[in-house]
Parts: sequence; C-alpha cells; structure tokens
Amino acid sequence: SNSSPSGAELESYLVFLLIAHMRDTHLHRNAIAIDYLLAKAQAGKRHREELRTVGDRCLLLAGLYPEQARQRMVGLDYFIAMGSQAYNELAHALRTTFADLYEHLARAFSRVVRVLLEVRRRTKDVAPLMLFDASARAGVCEDPRFPGALLLDAGSARH
Repeated sequence: SNSSPSGAELESYLVFLLIAHMRDTHLHRNAIAIDYLLAKAQAGKRHREELRTVGDRCLLLAGLYPEQARQRMVGLDYFIAMGSQAYNELAHALRTTFADLYEHLARAFSRVVRVLLEVRRRTKDVAPLMLFDASARAGVCEDPRFPGALLLDAGSARH
C-alpha cells in the first residue's frame, strides 16, 4: 500500500473501539473461532462487518483481558493470530481508504495489543475497569456517576 496510516489514525481507531465495545456483552461469551468461520461464510457488507468484529474482539481480549486466554485454554498468540488474520482478510475485502488501516492493524496487531496492555496496567489502579467484564461477576457494582456501566468493585480489584 502506498500510504501508511498515521499513529493518530490508529489511536482514534483504538479510542473508537474502546467506546464501541464498552457495552459489547458478547465479548466474553462467543468462541472466536466460530465467529471467524461464520464471518467467512457471509458475503458482502455482512462479511466485512463480521470480520471487523472478530478482529476487534481479538484485539480487546488480548489487550484488556489477557486472562481470558488462560480461561479458554489458548495462548495470547491465538487471539493475535486470529485477529490479525481477520483484519488482513478485511483489508483485502475493502476497496476503500480503510483497507490501508486494517492492513496496518493486521501487521501491527501484537504491537497494538501491547499498547492496550499498557493502558490496562496504568488504569487498573487509578480507575475502576469500566469495560464490561463478564468474568468478574463477583464484586460487580453500579456507580451512579457512570449510569449503565458495570464497574469492578474497587475492593475486589486490589491485590
């Protein structure tokens, strides 16, 4: 590809991703491999949307919920491989300027995961994890300041 997306473009995609998936209650439920096979079976717009969802979920699971890999008996590299593959296929299915972005995300997948892991590490002690984490049913509480957001009880998050 001729023009590589800027860091700002990647950054804004990540921000968009985090906001969009704050209420993604399926994040922890679905088997990624099945989602991926279903995406491949789709055609047209649906095919592209499903591929993006697989890539996005892999990115979030690897970067924000690495413990999910252990719970699902797969390595972190499983999410990285599946996610970059999904983004790569998406890039080839797109004929737009976004193709470059997804191609770049596919190539830089593990680097972006490291960025998310760092975000998680820095925010864990400062603020409650606002992203819905279905695996943390114990200690889930609601905070009137964040209506609709399920928060990890600060008490349960301390080591």
